[in-house]
Formats: sequence, structure tokens, C-alpha cells
Amino acid sequence: MTLRNILLGATMLCAATPAFAYAQEGPAPADDTAATATSDVTDYGNDIIVTASKRSQTLQDTPIAVSVTSAADIQNAQIRDLIDLQSAVPSLRVSQLQSSANTNFIIRGFGNGANNPGIEPSVGVFIDGVYRSRSAAQIGDLPNVERIEVLRGPQSTLFGKNASAGVISIVTQKPQYTFGGSVEASYGNYDAIVLKGDITGPISDTIAFSLGANFNRRDGYARDLNLDTDVNDRNRWGVRGQLLFEPTDALSIRLIGDYDKIDENCCIAGNVIAGPTVPITDFLAGGTSVDAENPFSYRVYNNFLSSNVIKNYGGSGQIDYDLGNMALTSITAYRQVRADTNQDSDFTSADLIGRKSDDTAINTFTQELRLASDFDGPINFLVGGYYFNEKIKQHSQIAFGDDFRAYGNALIQAASGGALSVPVLEAALGAPSGSFFRAGDGMDEYYRMKNTAWSIFGTLDFEISDRLTLTLGGNYTKDKKRFSTDVTSTDVFSGIDLDAPAYAPFRNQLILGGALQQAGVNPNDPAAVLAFATNPATAATFAQFQAIANANQNNPAANPLNPLKAFQFLPPFLDVPNEVEPGRTNDGDFSYSARLAYKVTDTLNVYATYATGFKASSVNLSRDSRPLAADLPAIIAAGRGLPNLVAGTRFAAPEESTVYEAGLKAQWSVASLNLAVFKQSIKGFQSNVFTGTGFALANAGKQSTWGLEFDGSVRPVQGLNLNLAVTWLDPKYDSFVASAFGDLSGLKPAGIPDLSVSMGGTYTHEFAGGTKAIMHVDYQYESPTQIVDGLLGLPATVAQNLKREVNQLNASFTVALTNGFELGVWGRNLTNAQYLTTVFNAVAQSGSVSGYPSQPRTYGVTGRFKF
Repeated sequence: MTLRNILLGATMLCAATPAFAYAQEGPAPADDTAATATSDVTDYGNDIIVTASKRSQTLQDTPIAVSVTSAADIQNAQIRDLIDLQSAVPSLRVSQLQSSANTNFIIRGFGNGANNPGIEPSVGVFIDGVYRSRSAAQIGDLPNVERIEVLRGPQSTLFGKNASAGVISIVTQKPQYTFGGSVEASYGNYDAIVLKGDITGPISDTIAFSLGANFNRRDGYARDLNLDTDVNDRNRWGVRGQLLFEPTDALSIRLIGDYDKIDENCCIAGNVIAGPTVPITDFLAGGTSVDAENPFSYRVYNNFLSSNVIKNYGGSGQIDYDLGNMALTSITAYRQVRADTNQDSDFTSADLIGRKSDDTAINTFTQELRLASDFDGPINFLVGGYYFNEKIKQHSQIAFGDDFRAYGNALIQAASGGALSVPVLEAALGAPSGSFFRAGDGMDEYYRMKNTAWSIFGTLDFEISDRLTLTLGGNYTKDKKRFSTDVTSTDVFSGIDLDAPAYAPFRNQLILGGALQQAGVNPNDPAAVLAFATNPATAATFAQFQAIANANQNNPAANPLNPLKAFQFLPPFLDVPNEVEPGRTNDGDFSYSARLAYKVTDTLNVYATYATGFKASSVNLSRDSRPLAADLPAIIAAGRGLPNLVAGTRFAAPEESTVYEAGLKAQWSVASLNLAVFKQSIKGFQSNVFTGTGFALANAGKQSTWGLEFDGSVRPVQGLNLNLAVTWLDPKYDSFVASAFGDLSGLKPAGIPDLSVSMGGTYTHEFAGGTKAIMHVDYQYESPTQIVDGLLGLPATVAQNLKREVNQLNASFTVALTNGFELGVWGRNLTNAQYLTTVFNAVAQSGSVSGYPSQPRTYGVTGRFKF
């Protein structure tokens, strides 16, 4: 599909996508001090009020690249959570990975951090001004959303270390002094039930309250044929309460408390490529272990149900004090996340991984204080400070299942051409019988991290003329992390150094046996070996074979056991801190921005921006944590060397981002237009790639993207709003030498489509008497793109041929009566578009590839009553 066809198709639509628009730089921890205007159905184009620069402005007057999705858009498009939001914002990609607690947000092709609690996201998520540091605290359903702002590009000037790629800011409605509320019930396919309710009103002339609750339950859309049950269900609920104190016209205090819980089975992975191990797992399972190479059958085979129990709760207090020509804002918050997950991570019905559980606790305290001026003169400022304190505790376990010993035996026999087996290895290596790949053995892991950070930030606006404004911004951030590990491996085979001198006779025997076999002599037949060694015609050859074996028995490069090292999945772990590694990071950075905004006419604004961003070091809190190569010699010298200890990363160094951007924003009586062109880059991008047995955390040298973003809205006739948003990106790795897949320098990063489009419209017809009929349609398109940079152990062409293309159509039709009752029907992914969100090396199954399939078509009916 070409851009020309997409633009042409937009003019033919007579129903529409959410009313979003673009601006450019930093979101608003819901600074509703002056931003009390709600984004309801009457909002249009650039008239929407946003707080992207921590000031209340219309989109037209906000020179920042920001997309806004209003409450009406969310309702019409049946956007349930941030995963659905990407259908409305083409620069945003959201993917849910191996559990309900792992969701990855990507803006303009930049983003990471979903698979490891020590890796901070590059996209910061704020709800009512409070930073949600991990995805487990971000994806629950929210009642009473007023609007969602998505800020694109580095936003570190106002948001410090949390926003090197962008920001998602969710603003909920304040309590009102007029009594009112709503109740809503939806029923859809897969027995989906969604219930929502909220109420607000006055307690006194100066105190108002609001209460909201939501319940979201759905049967699984996939079927586990081994366990004979549905999987990938949805089961979540939450409550939220607010109090608003306004004792004087100058003072406002907003208190918020919330609790939400997720308890569901997630997430299925389908078999994309069936490797040579599938017959083995099929045999061990006594039938079919995977639905081979058919991920969109939504049929899976597991030997136990994955579970996700996630609790997310906390409170915040925002104080706004009007000092006349200045305003003081304080936001204090404390939050806790508890995530307990367990997964059959081999995604087969064979009992290979008997347990892979994670129990994570995250406690976060944040404090923000800022002062903003509102002078009549040419100069205004905003200055503030931010403090962040977070403690993370994680207990993880992974253990072999009942079938893993037989599975390992089959792998070793295949790798050795039948010469070796698990019992033979146990005897040859001096291990107790039955100790290799024993059921229940594995790793028991404890991780701790404490992160403290503070920043001082500010912006200065100077009106050079009535129409030209220069804005300068800066942020100094200091970030410190302390982390520790306590990891025990009981995997006996992984604890053996196959290069050790003690095993030289065994290696000698294998080298000699291999040479004899190639000469046509069975090395397991002593008589045949003796005859070959003593026959005058072959004795010299045997002596030569023996000399080669003697010379290479201690040569690591010629070790015949080398193929078996791939099966040492859980080697002994060197804990940190230790004599060489302190288990600390200490980062500091000054981010800054400069922007010129010019009001060409009352309806046309242009701007140009240069900004930098920063993300602090991320820590590898997982069994894949390894010392840096530079530290290994000192570790060995200190006597802390362990069998099979190899180099890797304990943490990734900071990210530093920059953006050059120019934009145009126009607002007319029947149309609005926003355009941004930019070049954005990140030095030291923190890449975290799944390798099939673990994750490889590494810094890319530099990743950059040229891009163009367009957003337009038009009202050709009364009641009809048409919208089109287009993002074009041209990304590349300027330098990425040490990736998990080799040197990627000069190549296009995977997962970033060249073209992303959201289009559609909403038509509202009002009948005599006031009843309204509202029809909404929106369409999301992503051009074909390679899903992953590579797949370990497979040719590069395999990954290159695995592509994703998105064509998703959503629609709704609602009748709204004058008494406040509404009844509607809706559908998401009506065309039942199928695509893989991501693919990866199957766990401990060389040659196989797994992937997460997109959700199928969903539809239902919704009743709503507003009072």
C-alpha cells in the first residue's frame, strides 16, 4: 500500500479515528491546576487543552510533538488499555510479551525495558502526574480518563531520566462539585464482560469526591489442547477514589488512591518454525507437543497453565497554590507493585521447564515540586525539582521438568552422533548416576536493587516579539543504583568445566574414537581397534591418530565436548557485589533544549527544536548477568573464577538521545493540520535481546531515525469529523558492533515499520428531540517490516523473511438518548488481521522459533447510563 493510496483512501472514509493532534516536547504529570477543560465530544482538532509542557495550553499553541486521545475517542474506539492505544497513535507501538506484567512501549522506533525489572523503560508513563516506573503498573484499565497525551521524542528537559524516547501521560477527571456519574456494561465474544462505574459530587462547598471502579473479564481466545482449557483470558479489576479540597480560591489539594489487580493466564506463543527438536518433544509428550508452524491456529500445548497475579496500588497528593502571577505545584506519591508469575516457558506439552516463576516487589516514592510564572511581560519561567526513590526485590526460580533428562539425553546423542549419552557422560565425568538434568534442579535467584535519583529542571520563555518566542530548557539529573544478587545453581552438568585437565583422558579417548570411526573402525569394538593398531598396514595410521589425540586432549579449540557446552543452560553464578564488582552505578547528565516558535497568523504556527535526552544505566537483574570482559582477569586473580564463567554485562551504560525537529500547526474553522519532520538518535541504546536461553543486554553504538509525522482533521459537513495520522520513519543502526547477532552497523533495526497510518472518522446525527446516532470507524496500517534483528543459530535470511504487516479495522455504532442512556455495538480487528507481534528462539530448542500472535477479532454490545 502506497502513501498516495492511503491519503486518497482517507478522503473516502465517512467515519473516523480518535481526534488526536501533534505538538512537540514533554508531558504533563497531569498539571490540572489550570487545565480543567475536559476532552469531550465537542473537542475538535487543535482546540484540545493539553499540559504537555507542564503548562495548560491548546494544542495549537503547544510547540511540541504530542498526540492526544480524548475520552470520547477512547469510548468510541473501545480502547481498553494502553495496548489498544496504538491503533490511534501511529508513532506508538505497544506489545505484550511473556506475561501480563511485561508490556513494551516504543515511540518513533525507540523503546525497551519490558523483560527485566532492572531495565528502565525508555518511554516514561505518567498517570495524573505520577511516574509509573514499570509496565506492571501501567496497563490496568482506568476509569474516568479525560485524555491521553503521547509525547514523541526525548522529553528529559522536563522529565529527567525517565523519558529518553518519549512520554505517555494519562490524565483522569477531577472530582466535580455537581453530582453526576455513569455506569457501563459490555458483553462481547469469548464471554467478555466489562463493567465500569463512577460517581462524583460535592461533600461541601469546598470539598468534592469521586469514586470509580472497573471489572474486565474474558475467556481465553486460545485453546490448550493438552490441558483441555482456554488460555489467554482476561481477569482484572480496580478501584480509584479522589478527594478535591479547595478551601480558598488560591489553594487546591487533590488526593488520589487506587488499587487494581490482574489474575489471568497469559501469554501464548505459537510455533513459527519447527526445528529438529520437535520430534523429540512430541515423543516425550506422548503425542503432539506443539501446533507446528501454525501460530494463528490459537491452539497450544502446555503441561501446566501459566499464571499472572499482579497487584498495583498507591496514593498521591497534588497541591496547587496560586501566588498571583506565579503558581506552585507539589506532587507526592508512593506506589507498590507486586507481580507473581509462573510460566511454562518451553511452550510445549513436554515437561521440560517444570517451573519458571518470578515474584517481584517494587516500592516507589516520588516527589515533584515546581514553580511556574504567568507574567504579562516578555519573560516567563518554570523551575522545579524531582526526587525518585525505588526499591526492587525479585525472587526467581527455574527448574527442569520430569522430561528434561530424557530430552537432554536425546540432544546429547544427536550432538555426538550417538557416541555419547547422559549416563555415559555421568560415568566419564565422575558425576553421580542420575544427577544430570535431574527434575527439580535449576536455579534459585534473589535480586535486590535500590535506585535514588534527583533532578533540577527549568524552562525560560522569552517573547522576542508578539509572534516569536524562544524557549530554553535544562535538566540536571543524578542517578545512583546499588544492586546485589544471591543466585544458586543446582544444575550439575552446567557446573562441569569440560575443558578441565582432569577430563583429558576422556577427551583423548573421544578424539581417537572419532578418528577411528572415520577410518571405518568401530571404536567400541576392542578387537577391531587392536587389529587396526597392530596390523602393519595400519599401525602407522593408528600411531598418528594417537599422536593427534595426545596433542589435542588439552586444546580447548579441539575439544570434542565443545558441542555439549550449548546444553550447559544454568552454569554457576558469580554473585555481585564481590571483590572486583561493587554492584553500583552512578550517572549524571545535563539535558537541554532550545525552541523557536513563531505565530505566522492567528491560525498558523511553526516551530523548530533541538533537544537532548537521557536514560540512566539499566541493571541486568537476571540469571544472564555476567561480569564485563574487562573485569574477568581481576576476578580470576582474586580466586573468584567459577566453572563456565564467561563475560557479559551486569548493566548497560546510559542512553543519550538528541532530536532536531521542525513543525507546523494550523487551526481553521473546519480543519486542523500538524506536521513534524525530525532526525532523532540515541547513543548507547540499551538493547535487550532474547537468545532462547536468556537475554543479552548490550549498548548499541548509535541508532538514528529520520522521520515525518502528519496529522490532519477536517469537518466537511456538520457532524462529520475525518482524521488522518501518518508516520514515516527511516531508521538505521549507525553503529552496533557487539550485538547478539554480530555487527549490525548500517542495517535497519527490526520492528520499526517505514509507514504507520491511523485514519477514520466519526459521524454524529442528531434526531428531532435530541437523540443522537454516533458511527465511528478507524483503521490502522503498518507497512511490512522485519520483526527481529536476528535469531541465534539460524541463518540471517530466516529472520529477514519473518515480517509483520498490520491492517486493522475497528468500528462502533451508538445511539444516545436524551435521558443519558446509550446503547452501542462495536468491533475491534473486524478483518481478523493476523500478524506476529514478535518472534524469538524457542527456549532450549535449537532451530525452533516461537512467536506471539496478534489478538483475533473481538466484538460486543455496550450499554451506558450517564447521570
